[in-house]
Amino acid sequence: MADNLKDAVAKLSEKIQACRGDISTEEATKTAFILPFIQLLGYDIFDPRQVVPEFVADIGIKTGEKVDYAIKRDGNPILLIECKSCNTELCVTNESQLFRYFHTADADFALLTNGIDYRFYSDLDEPNKMDTKPFLEFSLLKPDKINYTELEKFTNEKFNADSIRRSADHLKKLTAVRSAIKSELKEPSAEFVKLIFRKISPPGACFFDKARMELTPLVKSVLADTINDLVKAELANAMQSANQTSDKISEETAAPSESDDGIVTTIDELTGFTIVKTILHGTVPIDKVMMNDRKSYCAISYGSIWKPICRLHFNNPQNMRIGIFDTEQERKVPLQSVDDIASHADAIIAAAKRYL
Repeated sequence: MADNLKDAVAKLSEKIQACRGDISTEEATKTAFILPFIQLLGYDIFDPRQVVPEFVADIGIKTGEKVDYAIKRDGNPILLIECKSCNTELCVTNESQLFRYFHTADADFALLTNGIDYRFYSDLDEPNKMDTKPFLEFSLLKPDKINYTELEKFTNEKFNADSIRRSADHLKKLTAVRSAIKSELKEPSAEFVKLIFRKISPPGACFFDKARMELTPLVKSVLADTINDLVKAELANAMQSANQTSDKISEETAAPSESDDGIVTTIDELTGFTIVKTILHGTVPIDKVMMNDRKSYCAISYGSIWKPICRLHFNNPQNMRIGIFDTEQERKVPLQSVDDIASHADAIIAAAKRYL
């Protein structure tokens, strides 16, 4: 399904690039770009039981308010779609309008789009109140950057509100944590510097501006050095583990294996390995989750290479994939980034549990 969806999006992207200059109104945008997008998700745009145009979303005493489209399942709206012209930039004003609609309609998700840019929202922060930030966004002008794993969950065939919400919540938290950490690494906040000051100063010491100004550049420098040291250490450990595992298998089983020549364990592979271990924490003994880097992929297994959990196909950064062994055969799915591994937590856990 993911490959078919990717192909369909690529064709729509080509159409948008070819026809964009001829589209000048919102209605034309709906017809040329947005309805085909809804259609490629597997919904019948001519069936009012699935796609409802001009969906009524009355707001308080203000009646007759309508959202452009609502996708329904079993008679209930699951996705509200607010459309703008492809010549209109999506902005806070558009989001505010959709925010009001979402509050009155009992829908799981909301979509704001101009036929090119797509922003998906939910109510993760507060029930029945649309979040101020989208949990998934992309541009059809950059189809290679789309998170197809998450987009596929909105298809008619794969739609599952609970699964989408779990993934959305995880992606949102992951993005927030990464943003906060990156911010501290780039420019340590006064709060963070103060925390370090408290840990290294005598009890009762006062954190004045002078102390903050003296300590901030030191904290920034040490953070950078520490991250570099950790990355180097992880890389060295991973390479040593891979070499030891390869040697042990060769001695005990005489199984053929690829040469270590030319094998480079990348930061993305190390990050992916860490994410997989985090997912499996509490499910299997983490010390048995091992990584074995090969020329064509990076294998993650449980105790032995004969017990594969997944493979990281990261040699081509533009076509990253993860191969999951939740059955006897490897099932490859595309990844937008290393972080997308978290979206497949259930399958990774299922793969590991096969060996318990």
